[in-house]
Amino acid sequence: MRSLPPVPEGVTWLLPLKDEPESARVFSAFLQKYYNDDATRILILGINPGRFGAGITNVAFTDPAHLERECSIKNSFQKREELSAQFVYKVVHAYGGVTAFYRRFFINSVVPFGFVRDGKNYNYYDERSLQEAMTPFAVFHLKNMLELGMSREICFCLGEGKNFKYLSNLNEKEGFFEKVVPLSHPRFIMQYRRKKVEEFIKKYLDTLDNEQ
Repeated sequence: MRSLPPVPEGVTWLLPLKDEPESARVFSAFLQKYYNDDATRILILGINPGRFGAGITNVAFTDPAHLERECSIKNSFQKREELSAQFVYKVVHAYGGVTAFYRRFFINSVVPFGFVRDGKNYNYYDERSLQEAMTPFAVFHLKNMLELGMSREICFCLGEGKNFKYLSNLNEKEGFFEKVVPLSHPRFIMQYRRKKVEEFIKKYLDTLDNEQ
C-alpha cells in the first residue's frame, strides 16, 4: 500500500485491511468470487467508506449483513445493516442479482478509505485541507483502478453534489473517463426520499443501461 497522506488534526483513517484480518479475508473472498476473470467492468464511485459498511468489510456499499446474506460470504462481524447498502442491494436485485450486477460493474469510491471525526463518518470534501490532501491519493487510486481493466468510456458517480463536482473536475484534468454520469447518493435516497425508493431504483436501472 502506498503511504497514506497526513490528515487534519482530529480526523482519523478507517483502514479495515490494515486493522482487521477478517476484513482482508472477506474482501479477498469477494474479489475471488465475483472478479476472478479478465472482463472489463464499469466503475461506480461513491465518496469514501463509512464506519458500518466498507469501513468494516472493505467491500463498497456492503455491510456485514448484506455480505453474508446476499453474497454468501460468512463473516464474524456484527450484522448491523447500513442504509446505503440497503438501497444498493435493492438495485442489485432489480438488475438481476449479484452475479449479473458484479459481472458488469465494480463499485468503489473516489477515496478508497474512510475517515472519522468526533466518532462520526467524515467525507473527504468536508474540509478543504482534507480534500486537498486526498487529491494526489485519489489520482493514484483511480489510475490503479483503470490499470486493473476498468472501462474508460464511462463512470457513474454516486452523489450529484460535491462528489460529482470534485470527480468531474478531477476527470477534466486527468482524463480518466470519457464521461462521468451522476446518480443520487443511496444514503440521501434512504434518509430523505424513502417513499420514492422504487422510483430511484428505476432511475438507477435506466441510467446504468441507457448511458452506455
